[in-house]
Amino acid sequence: MIYLWSTMLILVNVFWLMLVLFGLPGNWLIVISTCLFAWWRWEEGVFSIYTLIAIVVLAVLGELFEFLGGMHGAKRAGASWRGSIAAMAGAISGAVIGTFTIPVPFLGTVLGACIGAGLGAWSIEVSRGRKMDESVRCGVGAGLGELLGITAKVAVGIIIWITVAVAAFLP
Repeated sequence: MIYLWSTMLILVNVFWLMLVLFGLPGNWLIVISTCLFAWWRWEEGVFSIYTLIAIVVLAVLGELFEFLGGMHGAKRAGASWRGSIAAMAGAISGAVIGTFTIPVPFLGTVLGACIGAGLGAWSIEVSRGRKMDESVRCGVGAGLGELLGITAKVAVGIIIWITVAVAAFLP
């Protein structure tokens, strides 16, 4: 019976993983459902405490990658500290706006976050008196960094899912 329940957990986690593509906290939902399952079936020893700690650490890393992606991209492109912070704020607001204004699932959220990060870094750099080409480079760096951060978070989500799927069926 435990294999049936484990299979159901893996299928639910596939759904949670798909939510990551829409900018939702799917990695954390995988962690929560897996921890609840482990607590519910603790006597069977399906998941070790080390597996549970590992998926929590991975989820934190995924969030850091996404959260700091635009900021790091802007900084590497030469943006100031303020421009980097503006890229991070722009990514968050852009993701929300993009989700509702670009009616294509996943694409709206990602484009909104990348455009928001770029506009945030660009606007601060222009307002500080930098040349237009330098400001644009900072904005593009922020947008590309945000895209890499989102991609890294999705990759971490896949690693979390694989970790749980393998651990659910190995003794």
